[in-house]
Amino acid sequence: MKNFLKITCLVLLIAELLLLEKLRIETPMLTESRIKPPAAATQTYAPDVVYSPLPALTAAPAPVSEAAPVSTPEPTPEPPKEYIVSVIGDCTLWSNANYERHPAGYAGVIGDDYAYPFSNTVQFFNNDEFTIANCECTLTDNPNLTYDYTQVVFPFRAPTAYAEIFNEGGVDFVTTANNHMMDCYQAGADSTYAALEAHGVPYGKEGEAQIINTPNGLKIGVYCSGTDLAPNKSKALSAIAQLKAEGADYIICAFHWGQELYYEPNAAQKDLAHACIDAGADLIYGSHTHCLQPIELYNGAVILYSCGNWTFGGNTMPSDPDTAIFQLRLVRGEDGHLVPVGMDIIPCCVSSNIEGANTKAQNYNDYCPTPYETDSQEYMRVMNKLYGEYQPASQGADYSDYYASRATE
Repeated sequence: MKNFLKITCLVLLIAELLLLEKLRIETPMLTESRIKPPAAATQTYAPDVVYSPLPALTAAPAPVSEAAPVSTPEPTPEPPKEYIVSVIGDCTLWSNANYERHPAGYAGVIGDDYAYPFSNTVQFFNNDEFTIANCECTLTDNPNLTYDYTQVVFPFRAPTAYAEIFNEGGVDFVTTANNHMMDCYQAGADSTYAALEAHGVPYGKEGEAQIINTPNGLKIGVYCSGTDLAPNKSKALSAIAQLKAEGADYIICAFHWGQELYYEPNAAQKDLAHACIDAGADLIYGSHTHCLQPIELYNGAVILYSCGNWTFGGNTMPSDPDTAIFQLRLVRGEDGHLVPVGMDIIPCCVSSNIEGANTKAQNYNDYCPTPYETDSQEYMRVMNKLYGEYQPASQGADYSDYYASRATE
């Protein structure tokens, strides 16, 4: 009887081993080719996740104490954080002397609604990292400041409270290095600086280079020049070297330059822009011409030769209504420096009255820039200007006679 039981147990054991072997042979091994990461695990900047193969199923699993550890997939690396730097054109927060009290002038339309000028575009600036604009007017509450008609055709003198327009619009920095900062001589410039400081608006003066610390800890270096419309190359290169030495993550040269209503930069602008980038600048931010000029990509950097007008009180019917928001998308490179990974362009009209702008209706400018409809005729016109494909019927502006008449008053 005992022998029979032994034989039976032996037969059952052999049968069990044969069954386990059969299972081992017919069960496929789980490899990385059979394990796919979930779609949510795929990140824009992350390499494909590599999964190590699981151990094969065997007939006789090893004791728990001797089991080989199962490989744990490495966590998916987070994509690099993108930082948005926004750029817009001339902000002239007042009308010229002939329209100071006109109902269609800047004050007549804006009144004390400081949020109004950016009301159709503030969403682009509230959540970016840094927005830069050109403050092209004097800010003063002194009506007795004298205009310098020998230096400027159309002087602009806005109340100091209008500095709040920049805060309401989400602007983080303004350059004051332009040909209207001295409209009321040094007293007007000093009043402007004091008003910007009182309203907490960071700003740059002529020839000044400084570091701006953003909320996420970026060090944006900004150099401003162009009060005389002719930025000096050697001073600009020295400023760039200074900003590099101070550890700037990203360097912007804000230049007020060029020729009004010309749709191409001149040779001097190109030469200065290239020299600054070769020296370490990352972005050339141009203003003054009252129209858009082509974008140039040079040596890994971006040149915006002219960003046109933005909220522009200088004319109730600008001859060119087109403008744009430029948003550069930056990430940190391997060396820690910010590098561009793309640019978003939002073509806009200087006024919310787009139909009036198209027909050049009387006093169509309401000083509230508004995006054009995507792929509309106006939208494509802006893009053609920025791509250098626009053919203007005429260009240029000559104010020499007006200069002469005002200088004799």
